[in-house]
Amino acid sequence: LVADKQQAEIVIVGGGAVGCGVAYQLALAGQTDVLLLESLPSMAAATTAQAAGLVGQLRTSIERTQLAMWSVETFSQLEQDEIAKPGWRQVGSLRVALNAERVKQFQQMKAVADSAGLEVEFIDNQQAAEFWPTMSFDQAQAVLWCATDGYLQPSDLTMAYVSQCRRQGIEFQTDTTVQDVVVRDGRVQGVVTNRGTIDCPLVINAAGAHAYQLAASVGLQLPIIPVRHEYFVTVQSDGLHPQLPVIRIPDATLYLRAETGAMLCGGWEPASLSTDPREYPVGKEPPVIEPDWDVLAEFAAQLAPHFPAIEELGIRSVFKGWPTFTPDGRFIIGPSSQLEGFYMAGGCNAHGVSGSAGIGRHVVESILSTDPGDYLKSLSPDRFGDWDWQSARQQAMHYYETYYALEH
Repeated sequence: LVADKQQAEIVIVGGGAVGCGVAYQLALAGQTDVLLLESLPSMAAATTAQAAGLVGQLRTSIERTQLAMWSVETFSQLEQDEIAKPGWRQVGSLRVALNAERVKQFQQMKAVADSAGLEVEFIDNQQAAEFWPTMSFDQAQAVLWCATDGYLQPSDLTMAYVSQCRRQGIEFQTDTTVQDVVVRDGRVQGVVTNRGTIDCPLVINAAGAHAYQLAASVGLQLPIIPVRHEYFVTVQSDGLHPQLPVIRIPDATLYLRAETGAMLCGGWEPASLSTDPREYPVGKEPPVIEPDWDVLAEFAAQLAPHFPAIEELGIRSVFKGWPTFTPDGRFIIGPSSQLEGFYMAGGCNAHGVSGSAGIGRHVVESILSTDPGDYLKSLSPDRFGDWDWQSARQQAMHYYETYYALEH
């Protein structure tokens, strides 16, 4: 097979929300000699397809809050396009505290939001119930409202990125598996695919659950751990409509949002399940995930005190995937000092979709800026020096399991 395109200035590997978000940010920066390669027949078909699409901006650091705010700004701009929209619903979010310690954390998060310029406010339980009438807020000790949060459709977002990029001349190639990265004299020279060799001086690794393998193929060992994540969508129920705000109940480890006449509910498992990317090569998919009904039943049980109707609702569908996590819970973004021309956009800790625009912006900064700043430097793949797989896997799983813990 002969490659459709035999040369590009930049090759992005991975056609999910992150890879396409990076391509879009490159286009905005005027970098359009870009080729994105996706191994599957269509974009957004792997981890992105399993994402819930929640977009929250409240974080415990100013930099991470600003990254989320950049993404929301981008989604709002994309939604104005007449050709391809991301399905962005800016319905706001309610974050519910069930104990005094959580209230203190919310107060700290509001202070961070205030410093970042993100408008959030505490509202009383009656106001919360007006936002979502079928939800009980009787146990809430505080509710934090962010009007600019929301949710979107991950596949629609990805295709909105693609549409924008194609208009700028960026090219996309599916059914194309990167089998090797060509390296000479300590720098990237190209990629070898199942359709031929493509010359390029710069490769961006946005390969999701295969990001570990792609990095390892150039001798870069990075702790990128795929961890199972699941959520369910109920059958139809009265009172549920798409304009209801997103709800997060950290003390029950739950998040939820309405679908059209249904509810989407997911959570963070207290005993997580991970897989070893060393056991499935490039071109092979991670292990198939079967729905864990015990875990999903526990999500429903945790939700029942706040939404009693959940006990009567059947489950219409279950979504599950292998989002990748890192031992310290931070993205891996930017160049590796071990190999010139090799850049990372991975380890997204289940925030690849919601953070895709901000991640893309940081990747572009890491390429084009002479001084990318302390926060971006802190996301460098170079931060992982000596590490062992067992410890890294345990730490990544612990980060997942304690995602809503107070120390986060």
